[in-house]
Amino acid sequence: MATFSANLGFLWRELPLPDAIRAARRAGFDAVECHFPYEVSTEDVRAALSETGLAMLGINTIRGREAAGDNGLAAIPERQEEARAAIRQAVDYAAAIGAANVHVMAGKAEGEAARRTFVENLLYATELARPHGITILIEPLNHYDAPDYFLTTSAQAAEIIDAVGATNLKLMFDCYHIQIMEGDLTRRIEALMPVIGHIQIAAVPDRGEPDHGEVDYRHIVHSLDAMGYGRPLGAEYRPAAGTDASLGWMTVLKSG
Repeated sequence: MATFSANLGFLWRELPLPDAIRAARRAGFDAVECHFPYEVSTEDVRAALSETGLAMLGINTIRGREAAGDNGLAAIPERQEEARAAIRQAVDYAAAIGAANVHVMAGKAEGEAARRTFVENLLYATELARPHGITILIEPLNHYDAPDYFLTTSAQAAEIIDAVGATNLKLMFDCYHIQIMEGDLTRRIEALMPVIGHIQIAAVPDRGEPDHGEVDYRHIVHSLDAMGYGRPLGAEYRPAAGTDASLGWMTVLKSG
């Protein structure tokens, strides 16, 4: 049976993070994940996780200077010092709350210098994360939601993972982004399974609840069951009318 992680970057955004964790537990989620928890104390997050028994699957490195349009830093050649500071911040926070993964955001860049910088920073991140048992994730983003983002396809991500050569570097396979950019989700998941560290879901093309649109997630769940994938799927969608009112999809996907 499928299990699910609530992405608290999108779900229960009106609540403080510790209360959102509690809301996810009451709603029947099996784990949680979030984007940028850094304004909340690690003690408060850890207490909510302990109270609910939920695992925090992952957090992101910061975007950078958001007012200037930053969407990550790790592939920008002239900002390597900032990128590594963001990596240290994320790994330290993840270690303090027991989070399993850190998504290192690449940022807006292009070309060979950007690729080389991204590889170097991922080597730094994986070495920093390894003693804590933390996996580093990279995620291709679609060019509608994330214009000019460096990492856009699963093949590009797989090549970079191979170039870094670290056992704790994996692919965040977001079905929403990859359906928009590439499609053929079932075959791509099967081919990339050895390097997949986490899978996320949302409707395409509106990023709403995963119960409508181009992708039949019942098929995705059945295919993952057949492949022996047993980890929670990340629900990273924008609820149309509030999170609590949006959760009917979970009952359907859990029941098969």
